[in-house]
Amino acid sequence: MPPISHTWLPYIYLYAVGGIFFLTGLIITKKSGAMDLSKKKHRYWFKILIFGFFYYMALHFFLTIAALYW
Repeated sequence: MPPISHTWLPYIYLYAVGGIFFLTGLIITKKSGAMDLSKKKHRYWFKILIFGFFYYMALHFFLTIAALYW
């Protein structure tokens, strides 16, 4: 099995640093008034964005597991 520095460290870095940029972008859109969570459509798309981030993170996780153990 490859060392953790070749498999999980890049994964953690990708989603930690990427998550910080993603969260920063969401905060900027909220503070600028471009996203108003009191509107139903804005809440819907906010949930889609959050779900999408975690969906791709989980997909990447399971594909990494599959590549390592199967």
